[in-house]
Amino acid sequence: MKIKHTRDNLSPVYQQSLRIRHAVFVKEQQVPLTLEIDQNEAYCIHFVLFDDADTPIATLRILPDKSGKQALIQRVATLQPYRGNGYAFDLMTEALSFLTRQQFELVELHAQLKAIPFYEKLGFTPFGDEFLDADIKHLAMKKTV
Repeated sequence: MKIKHTRDNLSPVYQQSLRIRHAVFVKEQQVPLTLEIDQNEAYCIHFVLFDDADTPIATLRILPDKSGKQALIQRVATLQPYRGNGYAFDLMTEALSFLTRQQFELVELHAQLKAIPFYEKLGFTPFGDEFLDADIKHLAMKKTV
């Protein structure tokens, strides 16, 4: 397993991230493409996890705020055949380590309700009220890094 990240929206890593997101969010969860690809793409750091055969299987993106002290983790996705093997946990752990090395202080994310226990295992705590994002129920969560 290896994890790569990029800020370059023309890079192969970014294109692999988009393919995973398209499969999971657009095809599987029926999120409109216009909501999936947004104006923040160029400002994000895109992570992709590859298995031992160099197949891209999981992704996420980090959207830093302008202060460089807070970030929002978004678009966490694992291709369906690879779920349940800890890949998303490994990817999130690497992203959190990256944020710590970059001296971020607070990380937030918007978790689909079914994913809340997963994020709690990583130390995130929920806050606020449930809300809809792309017609899917979410809850905001945060973690100090």
